[in-house]
This record gives sequence, structure tokens and C-alpha cells, in this order.
Amino acid sequence: MLGNPTESRRRILTAGLGATALFLPAPYVWVWAQSDGAIKLMRLPKFALVIGNGNYKSAPRLGNPGNDARAIGEALKQSGFEVTAKLDASREDMDAAIRAHVQMLAAKKAVGLFYFAGHGVQLAWRNYLIPVDAVVRQLDDIQKSCIDLTSLIDGINKASNPMNVVILDACRENPFGEIRVENRGLSQIDAPHSTLLAYATAPGNVASDGEGANGLYTENLLREMKTPDAKIEDVFKRVRLNVRRSTNGQQIPWESTSLEEDFYFVPPKELKRISELEAARLFAQELAIWEKIKNAQEVGPLEDYLRRYPGGKFAELAQFQLDRVLAAQGENKIEIAPQENNPFTKGTARANTNFKIGDRYTMRRIDLLTRLEGRGGTARVTAITDTEVIFNKGNIVTDYLGNPRKLPNGHTATGSQAFVPEYAVGKRWVTTYRGTRQDGTPDEWTMNYRVVGTEKVSVPAGTFDTFKIEGSGFNRGGGNSYFQKYWIAPDVVRRPIALESIVRGRNGQLIESDRVELVSYRQS
Repeated sequence: MLGNPTESRRRILTAGLGATALFLPAPYVWVWAQSDGAIKLMRLPKFALVIGNGNYKSAPRLGNPGNDARAIGEALKQSGFEVTAKLDASREDMDAAIRAHVQMLAAKKAVGLFYFAGHGVQLAWRNYLIPVDAVVRQLDDIQKSCIDLTSLIDGINKASNPMNVVILDACRENPFGEIRVENRGLSQIDAPHSTLLAYATAPGNVASDGEGANGLYTENLLREMKTPDAKIEDVFKRVRLNVRRSTNGQQIPWESTSLEEDFYFVPPKELKRISELEAARLFAQELAIWEKIKNAQEVGPLEDYLRRYPGGKFAELAQFQLDRVLAAQGENKIEIAPQENNPFTKGTARANTNFKIGDRYTMRRIDLLTRLEGRGGTARVTAITDTEVIFNKGNIVTDYLGNPRKLPNGHTATGSQAFVPEYAVGKRWVTTYRGTRQDGTPDEWTMNYRVVGTEKVSVPAGTFDTFKIEGSGFNRGGGNSYFQKYWIAPDVVRRPIALESIVRGRNGQLIESDRVELVSYRQS
């Protein structure tokens, strides 16, 4: 039976920010530490192609790629991969090795990994890996003499194997001297299906070859991939943090992911399920740490948290606070190069958090079933502190990313990260946080989010190019399940463009079904 639409609307944020939709309601159950999909990945055959090119004939020689490739190959063997290694490979050798690699993945339906260390370059938004025998005297020679990364991407798409990892430590300075290429480093591309694509530094930037036995990026990757029980995305998050701090922000590794299951280089020794009691204990432990450091003005505590919980319940908030602290200390970090007109990516956008007093956002509310418009409202920024944005003289309080801390209907929240600092297709994250319900009862909410794509959205305030995010979750006390979609243009408007929320009770009955849309806004 449907819930009362009028009563449902009363439970939604009166001012129209739609933030009540972040309170996610279904009961805790036994939870597998590894999903069925992750367990299947762990049991599949694994094949890796590792290439290290350093002794170039017509480009600057590189000291580390050979060492990097050998070390990565050995680490992968220890992780159960069957490794094919190519050192100082010609174009013919690279082309043949890539073809054989994708054919094996297609035949065996295996987990695949491709690693390349050496020179790379972009041309017309395409990325090219440079063989040691490449001779490039003019731009047209790049296509003829180098390996287009698209050949690998197309190959693994056709292979339709369950999972792939592509690692490119190939972002050195332009190796062709006087031949001018339009952009430095490699071009941003979105990871194909079930793939994690990793660059040694952000697209459009260059990485150091390093002064030790291994390049800086690979040195950190070797260390982190040997960490027991570390999910692959957490491995790369730790690598990114380490390299960023080692270079004072001048080299920041970058990843694009479309993975749907967890993968481990060093998997857990046993597959286990976690009881409600154990899950609650682990969260309480993480929450206690976060509460102590959430407003830290020093780097150390935030770094320690992110190394311990790279994919944690507050990791996005910790990363945002770390960015603020480092900026205040004078870090001038590199940025991803603009990707306008790049046909191979949906792009990356960072949240504009530069709120000003007087910013105004007017929303309307529509019942998703009846299509009737309900009460909306306007939220105006009336005060800003070091950590909070205050609307309507305290009726609503959020953090700088828009996550709710206080709502007019009585809800409070601590540590929600429904809205995050950076958006890219494929990004996924989780939030678990505590607060009080409308009647003051304490509760706990959990939500899993994923950026599923980009979409042009028209609302009364205009037409916007947005990222579309989908989420689902539950609240522990109420026993309700929650489903959410929101559309956001984070670098343009500091609030969501639209947000849809559906809440169902323990027995599946519909409690809430609403869409909130931006009618107008004014921000400086």
C-alpha cells in the first residue's frame, strides 16, 4: 500500500535542497567480506603482459623501465599471474605480444593485466606507447612507428574477459625534441567495461623517471600491491597519496575505473562473512578515529587515516580536508588537463565549494507517481564557517560539499559523504554515518554510490551537462531500503541539479517517492 503523499512530503527537506534523501533506510544481515563476484575473480586464471622499454634508439634513454618491468613481473608471479615479459621491445614485438595477450584472455576468460614502462605520447587525443625502434621525424610518424593504446583497449573489449587492469608508467616528457606535440603526457580516456586504467600521473602531465632502481610510481606500486587484503582500488589510492606527498603535488597518479567487483593482489587467507556485531564494531572503530581528525589542520592525521582506510566511510571527506590543508601550506598541485572535444572520455570535474553569503537555490518537488508538484522552497546562504555552510539562518547546515549536518525536519547527520570532491564515470564509494531521525531517535545509515554516466538534464533553471549518480542502501534502526539518483554539475552549480529518492519499508511498501529539481539559482 502506498504511503500518504502529503505526509511523505513533510518528511522531505522543506527548503528544497533534497538532503533528506541522503538518509538511507533495510536491516543489517550477515555480510560477506568478499562478494560472490570477487570470490570468482580470485579463482580465475590470471595473465599479465609486462613491457619495459628503456634503450631507445632515437629517443632519450630511460634508466628505470627495465628494472620496473622485471620487478612488476616478479610481484605479479607471486600474486598468481602467469607473466609474459618483454624488455626493450620493437614495434613488431609489442604488436605481436598484445595480440597474443588479448587472444589468451578471450580463450581462457581470465583476469588480465597489462603494464608498460617507457616513453608515451598523445596525438589527437589518442595515446601511443613508443617501441625502442621507433623513428619519429614528423608527427605522422607517430601513428606508423608507435603502438596505439586503442589496439589494446579494443582487444580487451572483444575478449570479453571478466576483468582487466591497464597500468601505464609512460608519462615522461616529450621524447621527440623539436617535434612539437599539442599536449604533454597522455590523454584522458575512460576505462572500458570491467577495467581499471591507471596512469603514473594525471592526464596532460608528466612523471619522473626516478633516481633509484625503480621509477617513483612503480616503486610505490610494488610496495602497495604486496599489502595483504588490500582491494585493488585501495592499492592505487595509497599509491596516489604516496606519490603526491613525495613530489609536493607535482606528480599525482590517476585512475579511471569501471570495475564492479573487488580484486586483490594478495587476497584474504580465508573467505569469511561478517556479523552485524562485527560490522558495527569495525565501523565504530573507524568513526572514533575520524571524529578525532575530521577538522585536522595538519597533514599527518589525515594521511594516516587515508592510508589505513583508503576506501573508508569517510575517505572522500578526509581527502577533501587534506586538499584544503595542503593548499593552505602552499602546495601547488598539478591538475588534469582540460578534456574539451576529447571523444574518448566523459571527463572529470571537481566540486566548486566556493560558497558565498547570499548564494540562493530554489527547488521544486514532484511526486514521482502522481507527477503532482508539492511544496518547494529557497535556501539562501546566510553564514559560512571554516567547516560548514549555513542556510536560512541555521535552518539547514551542510559541509562544503553539500552533505547535510542539520535539516529543518529534525534530522541531523555526522560524516555523510553522499556528495564528494571529484566526479568521473565509474567512480564508486560508500558512506556510513550516524545521526538522529525526525523524532530525535539515534540511527545509522549506509549507502553505496556509483557515477553511472553523464547526461544532459533540463530543469526549470536551465539545461546542464551533468554526472549521473545512483545509490542504494539502508538504515539500521528504521529497517527501510533506500534508492537514490542525483544529477550534478559540480564545477558549475554548488547544489544538485536534480535528485530522486525512493524509500521502501521492511515489507517492500512504498514510503517515499519524490524528485527535487533546481528552479533557479544565484551564486557569486
